[in-house]
Amino acid sequence: MGNKDHNKNSGKDNKECKENKNGKEEKKEAQEKQQDKEKHRDERIEEVGQITLDENEAQHKIHLITIIGEIEGHDNLSSTSKTTKYEHILPQLAAIEDSKDIDGVLILLNTMGGDVEAGLAIAEMIASLSKPTVSLVLGGSHSIGVPIAVSTNYSYIVPTGTMVIHPVRMNGMVIGVQQTFDYFRQIQNRITGFVCEHCKISKTRLEELMMETGVLTKDVGTILVGNEAVEEGIICEVGGIKDAVAHLHDMVDKKKADTK
Repeated sequence: MGNKDHNKNSGKDNKECKENKNGKEEKKEAQEKQQDKEKHRDERIEEVGQITLDENEAQHKIHLITIIGEIEGHDNLSSTSKTTKYEHILPQLAAIEDSKDIDGVLILLNTMGGDVEAGLAIAEMIASLSKPTVSLVLGGSHSIGVPIAVSTNYSYIVPTGTMVIHPVRMNGMVIGVQQTFDYFRQIQNRITGFVCEHCKISKTRLEELMMETGVLTKDVGTILVGNEAVEEGIICEVGGIKDAVAHLHDMVDKKKADTK
């Protein structure tokens, strides 16, 4: 009788020990999985400034893209410059459009502008996405950063954020013939046409801001700060990250409700 009780208790202890061991292994495995996930997120942020926000209560998967520094075109900039490479952004936007898991896109901008062709390419890609998109101007979104800022479904700017509106400029040697000026005008029309199509400002008013001579000391153009960009009809609203994320979630919910 005593031996039976002893064997029974021994078997019970072995079972509990095995369960505890399995529990510890599962906990360790979960911790390692979480560490790998965090490491992967950190690497993506460091390499391309992108991350997927998927820990919200609504369980929406929001892809975050940052447009920072100078927008790099066909030529590589110096290694000391902060750049946004369009060859990183364009494939990612295509992958977002193709993904059934991504619900929306948040664009954070703090850019001095850069290559016109690359900037317009990014803006056109964002504008043609079927997923809900929101942009937030932090610090500044100057020059070719303006079309990118207005390319989303809705746009925000922080109170101290700035936008510099100026004509097309070109570095290097310029041939002083009529064809060169016609080419400049064509590029300018492409930019103004896109901006006016995706926000409320008129082409006449946008060109007035571009050609303003009393604001910039070494150039023509206009600096718009925070609410001024909203008053001109370029940006939709003044707000911060809380407002941008909340509005994007609302847009995702609305789209899901409409597709049911």
